[in-house]
Order: sequence, then C-alpha cells, then structure tokens
Amino acid sequence: MKQLKPLLFITTLLIAISFLVPSLLVLPFSKEKAIIELDERTAELPPKVKENQPSAEVAVYRTAAQTVEKLPLEEYVIGVVASEMPADFEEEALKAQALTARTYIVNNLLNPEGGQLPQNADVTDTVNHQVYKNKKELKLQWDKDYDWMMKKITEAVKATEGEILTYNNKPITASFFSTSNGYTENAEDYWNNPVPYLKSVESPWDSQSPKFNDRKVISVKEFQQKLNVNIENANDIGTVTARTSGKKVAAVTIGGKSFSGREVREKLDLKSTDFTWEKKGKSIIITTKGYGHGVGMSQYGANGMAKEGKNYDDIVSHYYQGITISNASQFFDKRVASTQ
Repeated sequence: MKQLKPLLFITTLLIAISFLVPSLLVLPFSKEKAIIELDERTAELPPKVKENQPSAEVAVYRTAAQTVEKLPLEEYVIGVVASEMPADFEEEALKAQALTARTYIVNNLLNPEGGQLPQNADVTDTVNHQVYKNKKELKLQWDKDYDWMMKKITEAVKATEGEILTYNNKPITASFFSTSNGYTENAEDYWNNPVPYLKSVESPWDSQSPKFNDRKVISVKEFQQKLNVNIENANDIGTVTARTSGKKVAAVTIGGKSFSGREVREKLDLKSTDFTWEKKGKSIIITTKGYGHGVGMSQYGANGMAKEGKNYDDIVSHYYQGITISNASQFFDKRVASTQ
C-alpha cells in the first residue's frame, strides 16, 4: 500500500499536466486574437472629422483661361487660403483664414447668385469673390518654397475641416481685410447696413504690419479732377466733419462739397479711410493708416494674436462678435432634405 501511494500521486499529476499544457499553449494566441479583433473593429471606425465633412463641389470661373474648374470644397479652401494670406503667417492665423474662406463659399453655395456668373460657375477666382489659385499656379509662384508652404496651409485647412462661422444658426458674412488702423469698423460705417457680428473692435497688433502706414503724392490737378472740386486757391484742402467708431473718416467737406470717407478712398485709390493730407505747392501729400475696408477680421491682427499664443477660436471670436463655430455638413444635409 505504501508503494501504491507514490504511484497513484504520479499518475494523478501526469493526468493534470496533460490537461494543463494545451491550455497554456493556447492562451497567448487567444489573447493575441482578441487584440487583433479589437484592432480590426477600431480600424473600421471612421475618423470623427470625416463624419462631419460636407460633400460639396465648387465650380470656379478661371478668369484668365475663361473656363470653369470644378473641385472639392476643402481643396478650394486650400487654394483660397494660399492666395489670400501669406504662408509664413502663424498656423492659428491660417486656421482662422480657413474658417473665413470656407464660410464664404458655403454661404455662396447655399445662396447662389443666380445666373450672374458665366458657365454656371459658383464664384470667380478674383477679389470680387475670393482669390483662388490651384496647385499648379502656386507651384509656379512659390517655386522652391512650394513644398513647405503647401504642407503648412494644407495642415491648417485640415485642422478646421468642415468648420464654418455662424450667427443665429446661419453662416455669416465672413469679411476680412489686410491691416487696420488699430480698430476695425462697424459694418454700417462702410456698407451702410448694420450687421450684429461685424462691430468695431480694437486691433493693436496691426501696428506691426508692413502695410500699416502709406504715403501717396498726387497733383492738385488730379485731386480736383477725381473729386470734381476746386481747391486751386484754397489753403485748406478739406475738413473732416465726422469719424467712425473705428477712428476713420466718416464724412469730409472738400471745396464746399461733402463726401463720405469711402467715396474719397475709392476716388483717390487710397489704402484706407483713415487719411490725412497736406497741400505743398502743386502737390497733395496723403498719409493713410491701415489697408482695406476695415470690416471683419484683420489678417495682420489675426497673425499678431496668434503670435501671442491665441488660437483660431480666440481670433474669430474677437473679430466676429457673438458667433459660433459650427459644422457645414448640417447645412448641406438640410438643403438635400428640402429637395427630397
């Protein structure tokens, strides 16, 4: 009996091992299979941004070639940002510009001009809408800098993919310009009609812009012709009678005639409506501050904010009061639903 006990123990042990070994061999592979299956399921999930990307095509009338170029919305936004803002600007400023460009075209697609453009185009490639250049044109323009410039702009557009600016759940008029005089303008001070999100705000960063100051010299004769006034024998060229909230010229009297600041700017081809002048002999020296109409987002202001560490949300919220960043897909979905 004493000899049988060890034998019985060994037999029991061998039987237990025979069951245990296959389990030990299978376990690591079962674990690996579970991980692979999890990875496969994860890989099948589309990226979040793809779910929100609006599927839309833009037809751009190419003015020089007099043809229409059709391309995906996001590719169009890349071409606009590359054409409207310097590629060496801060990434967050480029993102803010991407939102303005995308908002503009989405607004345009949802509210087409209606037969006013040739060949059923949605927009032109000029400042009448938004300046647009394709990759081939940008490569010729940028030459050896093309790769890094295109990469930087593409990444900025991709980071904001599908995002637009809205007010009361509608795409806004996302106007922008180069450089302010330190303040932006109320919409009504330049375009007559008030817009709740286009209000005058401070923009001190613009003083660092190379376009902040400008000087133009024209003859007294040209000045008189363009404004249809007579100041030949007058010592005083004109008197500013009103200023805007953005510290620009709202109204001015010249040679007994009244003009808005915008009229003077456009007739004399000035950089902005913040102007001063003096008469010297047969010439008039005009000094301006800022560059552009002054309504909406200042591009150099946006770049200045980005340099101080502000992100694109901060930038657009500063220049467009009370707006929300929304996804464009919801507006295209509504449009499709309404046509069904």
